[in-house]
Amino acid sequence: MTEKTREASKTIVFLHPDLGIGGAERLVVDAAVGLQNRGHKVVIFTSHCDPKHCFDEARDGTLDVRVRGNTIVPPSILSRFSILCSILRQLHLILQIVLNSELRTLNPDAFFVDQLSAGLPLLQLAHPRARALFYCHFPDLLLAQGRRRWWKRVYRAPFDLWEQWSMSFADAIAVNSNFTKGVVSRTWPALARQKELDVVYPCVDTKTKKEKTEADRPLWKGKRFLLSINRFERKKDIALAVKAFAGLSAEKRKGVRLVVAGGYDPRVSENVVYHKELVDLTEGLGLSTMTAKTHLTALEVPDDVEVLFLHSVPNLLKEMLLSSARLLVYTPANEHFGIVPLEAMLAGVPVLAADTGGPTETVVEGKTGWLRSPAKVEQWTDVMDKVLNHISEDDFAAMSKAGIARVKENFGEAHMAERLDSIVDQALRRPKSWSWTPTVALVLGTLGAVGAVLAVIGGVLLQSE
Repeated sequence: MTEKTREASKTIVFLHPDLGIGGAERLVVDAAVGLQNRGHKVVIFTSHCDPKHCFDEARDGTLDVRVRGNTIVPPSILSRFSILCSILRQLHLILQIVLNSELRTLNPDAFFVDQLSAGLPLLQLAHPRARALFYCHFPDLLLAQGRRRWWKRVYRAPFDLWEQWSMSFADAIAVNSNFTKGVVSRTWPALARQKELDVVYPCVDTKTKKEKTEADRPLWKGKRFLLSINRFERKKDIALAVKAFAGLSAEKRKGVRLVVAGGYDPRVSENVVYHKELVDLTEGLGLSTMTAKTHLTALEVPDDVEVLFLHSVPNLLKEMLLSSARLLVYTPANEHFGIVPLEAMLAGVPVLAADTGGPTETVVEGKTGWLRSPAKVEQWTDVMDKVLNHISEDDFAAMSKAGIARVKENFGEAHMAERLDSIVDQALRRPKSWSWTPTVALVLGTLGAVGAVLAVIGGVLLQSE
């Protein structure tokens, strides 16, 4: 390592709530790997990481992942209080790495914190020399469900205030798309005036991918299939893909399968319930269905299965799916960014996505895919029909090449790592814009106490519905 490289090398500590399988987790892993490849020391602290339910880099030694703050507070209490538990778990994690001297030993130059900003003030108090970059995937207050009843609004109020207040302790704030930047600016105009919001697009690994060739192993003896990859959550609107597929006539569906793959955690009740709802919907539409929970059973599927559900597919199977799919059907509306369309385009697969949110910044209409209204199922059916029965192979190949080029030129791992590195460097050159005082510390303690009390009161009210 040269002297110049040594001087530029930094120690960067990541804090992430649950390093499982999802878009946010993929971004964290890619950011960590990218910064590590730039010569920085990277350590990820998380409250939970199951080796059976995480990305390969988090379990194969590529990254230094350390689980802390996972011994006192559960992820939820009776399937409630999840936001309170998440905050307490993050604070527990920070306190643990402070008290056991891990933080002092690492002596980080910067922190990368995402999803949950609540611990930023405590982190800055514990290690004020470092600069904190907060990556906002989307405002949590807008993600919370069931906010119509007054007692639910009361329950969430202190956490919503804490979210904005704690984000002000970040030395830099990044967002995942221009769409999210606009949402954040409208949600917290004062914060947007105080802090510059830097757009840092998520990435895909362009170095290990390759264009499709005849040597790629076909799945299910070369059977044609449409692919949906998403977590089993209602907001992902996977039902749209099922309904659109059912809109094809039996003749046009002949020899074709819809494959629905995605993150599935049996600990998460919504995953379990929504999967059952999708199976019921599929059967109600007269389509034959099967659910495969392992790699081996996924490869041995009867030919007459029209809709196949796959739970938490490993990277190898995911790459096989992408290398053989005819079309990626990406259904979420107002998705904050959406990493899966990039993965599909890099594999040479055209994308059909909602014409709202992040995909409008990645998918080019008519060139790398199609953007359609999620409210008009028939439009999605028409695109499926076009890809399966009407598009010429030359036009399909042109779309495939255009998608690969777009991802490599704009959304590579090196692009994201370089952008993050630059933001951290700029933050390190700037003086701190705030300082800790007893008054601020008192405010933090008060907010914590009030939030905890209101959370308990709100929980009691919720249980009384």
